[in-house]
Amino acid sequence: MSGVVSFFREGWGELKRVRWPSRKELLSYTVVVLTTCIIMAIVIFLFDLGVSELLKLIGLGR
Repeated sequence: MSGVVSFFREGWGELKRVRWPSRKELLSYTVVVLTTCIIMAIVIFLFDLGVSELLKLIGLGR
């Protein structure tokens, strides 16, 4: 049981040493992540659309 308590104490100690981002940094990072996700979703959508149109063109698509 002392191993579990020791684990959580050490974990809590590590969390106290972490440099947490400021609100401004957090907002900035969030915008970067969301923008990247949206751009990648658009790229994948366009690639999928292009491949399906190509398959239709050669007669393999629906």
